[in-house]
Amino acid sequence: MNSAHIPRRRANLAVFFNDKEYFRELWRFALPIVLQNLITSSLNLGSVVMIGQLGDAPVAAVGLANQVFFLFELVLFGINSGAAMFTAQFWGKRDLPSIRKTLSLALILGMSVATLFLAASHFIPELVMGVYSKDLEVIALGSDYLRIFGWSYLLMAVSFGFAMVLRSTGNVRLPVTVSISAFGFNILLSYLLIFGKIGFPAMGVRGAALAGLLARLLEFGVLLGIVYLRRIPIAPRLTDLRSLNLSFAASLFKRILPVILNETFWSTGITAYYVVYGRLGTDSIAAMNIVSTIDNLALVVIFGVANATAIMVGNRIGAGEEEKAYHSAVRSLVISIVMGILIGGVVILASSHILTLYRVSDQVIEYARRALVILGLFLWVRGSNGLIVVGILRGGGDTLFSFLLDGMVIWLVGVPLAFFTAFVLDWPVYLVYLAILSEEVIKFCAGCWRIFSKRWIHNLTHRVE
Repeated sequence: MNSAHIPRRRANLAVFFNDKEYFRELWRFALPIVLQNLITSSLNLGSVVMIGQLGDAPVAAVGLANQVFFLFELVLFGINSGAAMFTAQFWGKRDLPSIRKTLSLALILGMSVATLFLAASHFIPELVMGVYSKDLEVIALGSDYLRIFGWSYLLMAVSFGFAMVLRSTGNVRLPVTVSISAFGFNILLSYLLIFGKIGFPAMGVRGAALAGLLARLLEFGVLLGIVYLRRIPIAPRLTDLRSLNLSFAASLFKRILPVILNETFWSTGITAYYVVYGRLGTDSIAAMNIVSTIDNLALVVIFGVANATAIMVGNRIGAGEEEKAYHSAVRSLVISIVMGILIGGVVILASSHILTLYRVSDQVIEYARRALVILGLFLWVRGSNGLIVVGILRGGGDTLFSFLLDGMVIWLVGVPLAFFTAFVLDWPVYLVYLAILSEEVIKFCAGCWRIFSKRWIHNLTHRVE
């Protein structure tokens, strides 16, 4: 190789990562999202720590009951992130009527799903909890939690839809501020109701559920109140519902459906993992619930970058700037890899100190400690996959490949490995977790190939009427 070419390539690389417009937009979009995710994940960690003071069974019960919420949240995320990829591109060409119609469709779909999950949580919670655990105490506590918290699904279906569309149009601060306030209220009320402080009844697990429900009610009321009082342009009106014709809805739904399927398949795959953990014993599921909370906290920065990337990519494709969208995607991917390596190292170093916050058995602590070391080693690839799927492929409208990559690989690789290593090889839970994470490597390789092929770039605004 001619050495004269090396300085030029280095110069080109420096220019590629010195795009001030990209970093200015990344900072503007990502920072509020990162702050929201950091605060809410920290508060979730605090909530789990509070439940952890009650013992192994309450930790396991709330963790498994929240798997139902996790399923609902991801189906809802599929609906609204699918809608957001349209609204981001519509915003790129300033098509406000189409944005309002898209949000209207997302709200209709979200409320329909919320009604189904509420019915299951209210009428058959014991049957739902029995899928995850055979421990009668865990099933009883989890059922109490579901009956109360299940009502929040209806509220969240609306507030989540508004928040996602606000973000996709660049209004990131409003939903973030409201959400942070609601979660702060949740953690305070959880403390009062779980332990019975300053005259409140000590409700334990039911107190945590009631605090969560009231926090969602606050988020719903404040967010919609501000949107309509300020007359923010994305807010749907009755005329938007009437103008939601079949042709427009079908065009959107064709692209949104793979996203919904993606999140449904992926979330049920994660649920299958928790079925395996639960069948390995209460110690195993309690340990993995702790690990899951720390995992969410560790990934907040990368997921903030992923959401910001989806906005930037969508806006640029909608404005006809496809090459700029591609460059933004590649920059974000490199950033996510570097951040994942650094944060993973912190998780490994801090794992033993974090676990001292929990009053659980020594067996739970040891399982959780080993699983956290594994998480730290794989965090860069997990975070990068989140950015590839949510930030790049969906931002570019490549929903079918995203579904195949994220929704199918988990069932073809991860779930079979989980059952095989747990029930045939009889491995402990932390080694089962290691086997499960091997699917992330496959997804990463396939996802990078797709990105560099540029086949993920689709201008959706040309395909709806």
